[in-house]
Amino acid sequence: MTKKTVAGKEPLEIQSRTAPVEKDAALEKQVEVEETPFEAVASVCSVLVVGLFILTFLAQNFVIPSGSMEKTLLVGDHLVVDRITLAPPSAWMPLVHYREPQHGDIIVFIKPSPEPQLDAEGKLQYFFLVKRLIGVPGDHIHLNNGIVSINGVAQVQPHAQPTTQDNYMQFLDEFPSVPPDPSIGATEAWSLDFPNHVKDGDLVVPPGMFFMMGDNRHNSLDSRYWGFVPRANIVGRPLFNYWSFATPEDQYDQTGLGNRLSWMLHVVTHFISDTRWSRTLHRTL
Repeated sequence: MTKKTVAGKEPLEIQSRTAPVEKDAALEKQVEVEETPFEAVASVCSVLVVGLFILTFLAQNFVIPSGSMEKTLLVGDHLVVDRITLAPPSAWMPLVHYREPQHGDIIVFIKPSPEPQLDAEGKLQYFFLVKRLIGVPGDHIHLNNGIVSINGVAQVQPHAQPTTQDNYMQFLDEFPSVPPDPSIGATEAWSLDFPNHVKDGDLVVPPGMFFMMGDNRHNSLDSRYWGFVPRANIVGRPLFNYWSFATPEDQYDQTGLGNRLSWMLHVVTHFISDTRWSRTLHRTL
């Protein structure tokens, strides 16, 4: 059978095959361009939902506001915090690895005692803190010349600030031989409850509680000042430092729009020079 052709035209068979293809391509192009406002909003919302899920259940950004963990963590370190590993086991995520907090873990938690000052609405303020876990339930703890002993065994803690003649303080370095008192910064509630947990010169950590201390041992308001941290207050553990920017220790205490705008301008203009590049993606140990 021969193909019929017309002068100046392709064979009819080819015409019949290519014409729909060109038409479909034109329709696809038209469909791609015509995204409705509802679809655009739905796309943005889906991204926000995924991001909110990650920040709420999996990981969280946390910035170091004080020098209580120097030299392990510095003021201005920005951390990614793992909220899964130390979370209470959940039946709806059976494949996730969970574990209990352990000695030496760096922990992000909600401070168990409120701040002395109320917030703008007159409500109690409970801040996020980051410290190192020293004692788990059942531990017997005491410090002798700044050296931590747990259950009678002195601990090797190279991350901790050493005690010297210049920084020695009996309350901090011989804890719990000197009881906490509000006159030295301890909370009143802890001062009253403290004697219930001392046995034979050791502080005994009760069930469901943890004892935290900062690595900068002589510049850290920690469990020596406000007591134990309940298991429910533990948020997670830092994974790594994704950005570190040289920051004055009192910067995060500054309030007011003017101070914030001034600091933002400082960050923009000194981003290269004041970023601690050697700490970028630095693991927290």
